[in-house]
Amino acid sequence: MIVAALLSALAMIAIVALRYLATSGLFAWATMRRRPGLYASLGPQIRREIGWSLLSAAIYGLPAGIVAWGWHEHGWTLIYTDPLDYPLWVLPLSLFAYLFAHDTWFYWTHRWMHRPRLFRLAHAVHHASRPPTAWAAMSFHPIEAITGAVVIPVLVFLVPIHVAVLGLVLAIMTVMGVTNHMGWEMFPRALLRSRAGGWLITASHHQRHHEHYGCNYGLYFRFWDRLCGTDRGLSDRFAR
Repeated sequence: MIVAALLSALAMIAIVALRYLATSGLFAWATMRRRPGLYASLGPQIRREIGWSLLSAAIYGLPAGIVAWGWHEHGWTLIYTDPLDYPLWVLPLSLFAYLFAHDTWFYWTHRWMHRPRLFRLAHAVHHASRPPTAWAAMSFHPIEAITGAVVIPVLVFLVPIHVAVLGLVLAIMTVMGVTNHMGWEMFPRALLRSRAGGWLITASHHQRHHEHYGCNYGLYFRFWDRLCGTDRGLSDRFAR
């Protein structure tokens, strides 16, 4: 049993690492095409980002693999495979619930990581990326990686979710984590300035956090930043 759980954890670590390399690599390639030379002088920084990110992949993959094994072998968690196990409205509601819960956890732990002692101990690793690149999405100190790694494994025990919706949550988490750090804005200014865009976090919003630190702490939505007075709007530096 222990061997099977460990093998599942190792497999998930490999999946998380490959997902990171593939997604960050894709958007780094897109950056080279759309913004030639943007990363030209950042080779040593990118190598550090990849190293920290692969360590974070191991930290993220370990609990996820054990939970996946428990779900598959013992029916742990509230993950389900038949869309009719719950009313169909649970599908979109669970997507929003997971994103909002993750965003809430991220906002408050992120603010916590900006306390001076914790910043020097852990979060400074992430902010050492100046400017951040597409490879920086998972560039965390292990302490910070642990705070991020527990969210989804805990939620699957609390909130029912279809396995395909869970896959969508993970895809959104991965893509937004990368695109918010890649150093330029992929979305048109019209969307960013729209009513809907005013509640979403993209590179222009998160870039301001990397410029000024004490603001724009959210991950997906600007809700908590607005509610708590930490929203400082968009950075125009890389806006298209």
